[in-house]
Amino acid sequence: MSVPLTDSRTMMAFKAGRAFRRPGTNFVDASPVKGAIVLSKDESYLVHFMWKDRTTGEVAEDLILFPGDAKFEKVSQSSWGRTYVLKFESSDQKHFFWLQDSSTSRDEEFVRHLNRVLEDPEIIPVWDVSEPQASTSATASSSTTAGATPEQLAQIRALVGSMTGGTSEEDQFSLTDVLTPQNLLPLFHSHPDLLPSLFPHLPSEFLPSSDPTPHQMAELTEMLQRTINSPPFRASVAQLDRALRTGALGGFVRSLGLPESAGTGVGAFLAAIAEQARQEGGTEEQMDED
Repeated sequence: MSVPLTDSRTMMAFKAGRAFRRPGTNFVDASPVKGAIVLSKDESYLVHFMWKDRTTGEVAEDLILFPGDAKFEKVSQSSWGRTYVLKFESSDQKHFFWLQDSSTSRDEEFVRHLNRVLEDPEIIPVWDVSEPQASTSATASSSTTAGATPEQLAQIRALVGSMTGGTSEEDQFSLTDVLTPQNLLPLFHSHPDLLPSLFPHLPSEFLPSSDPTPHQMAELTEMLQRTINSPPFRASVAQLDRALRTGALGGFVRSLGLPESAGTGVGAFLAAIAEQARQEGGTEEQMDED
């Protein structure tokens, strides 16, 4: 029984299985399970790199990727040449896959388009239609490609590029220099009223079903402190910093209630957050006066 691998949010998809590093070695073993790599966008315009089981439709991996942070590269040591690794600029994590299409003729095209979309999610893949394309081998989701010529698509890309604004020359600092434990921990102590708004982002199993008791508040606060000191948190901050420098996060920042211009650089992002806080503070002061 076949299950649908794509939906209206799918950017591209192709057949691929997973591979796993053998413990304590540099050898990678391919899993025989039939699967597919699927790239899609969510309602916040964030890119999801997913691996789906082609038999059950189950999503076994779902990674949120920021523009320019990940690359899909061939494993040069692979004896048969179809093993690939998803690598990150902001962390050391690696995810291994092997291409499962019956023919190797499209391998380079799949990988080329995947890396282009990972670098710029606004890119519209232009597939080689000289050979029949299987429905589960490769998918370009945007209906705007129907009937469009390569020249028209190039014009679209140029227009999108001019709208993103690129990297701001004012970004002389990094989010990794701003969102540090040294800067965040004092805020926890000076503004304890802000902490409850952060608790929902902790694992759900640690959250109380009702308003936390003083003891639970202390435990949750300690958990937040451990979180901001953890390598995954620092890696996420580095990912966001790198993505902001691409100028391609307009849709994401709109979901945060910020203007699209806040997604054009680190400085613009922090300035927009400061302005939002100022306006909300001003609204509260006005309400108090009334």
